[in-house]
Amino acid sequence: MFCPKCGQQNPDNGKFCRSCGTDLGNVSAALTGVAPTPAVMLDRKGRPITWERAIARLFSGLGFLAVAIVLAFTIGRGWWFWFLLPAFGSIGRAIAGLVQLRQMNRGGMMMSPNISPTSFPASSGTALPPSQNNYVEPDISYRTGDLVPPSVTDNTTRKLEVDQEGQTMTLPQDR
Repeated sequence: MFCPKCGQQNPDNGKFCRSCGTDLGNVSAALTGVAPTPAVMLDRKGRPITWERAIARLFSGLGFLAVAIVLAFTIGRGWWFWFLLPAFGSIGRAIAGLVQLRQMNRGGMMMSPNISPTSFPASSGTALPPSQNNYVEPDISYRTGDLVPPSVTDNTTRKLEVDQEGQTMTLPQDR
């Protein structure tokens, strides 16, 4: 398969592009005709965030707020204040869930956890390049030291002289 971002040829079972690192999971799923599982956001307890749950939290928070206001005006003692804690907590979680759901819907992601994966119709493959599983040799070959920059200490030390037999001699004399 070919990478949709850079066009590099990759093996059919590859998960990431060898050249640019793009995720190829959706490409391989589309080529095989199997739909990826829908994206579902989870709250901190691991339950899916749904419109129904967010709206229910909003109304329960508004209910706690209404009870706190009624108790404040009828009884007038300080314990009505404690009803505000679950009210604002529930309203806050509801608003956070609604914002997350709205952002996911704008992004085009599927939200419902009840959607079952379906199969895409199998494509004929006429618009795709021919499949090839062979290794593609790069055009340029490099030797080991070609891409390594020179060291800062190169040509800063004195080298020992070597005689004709390969034996190390004394340091060269400065003249």
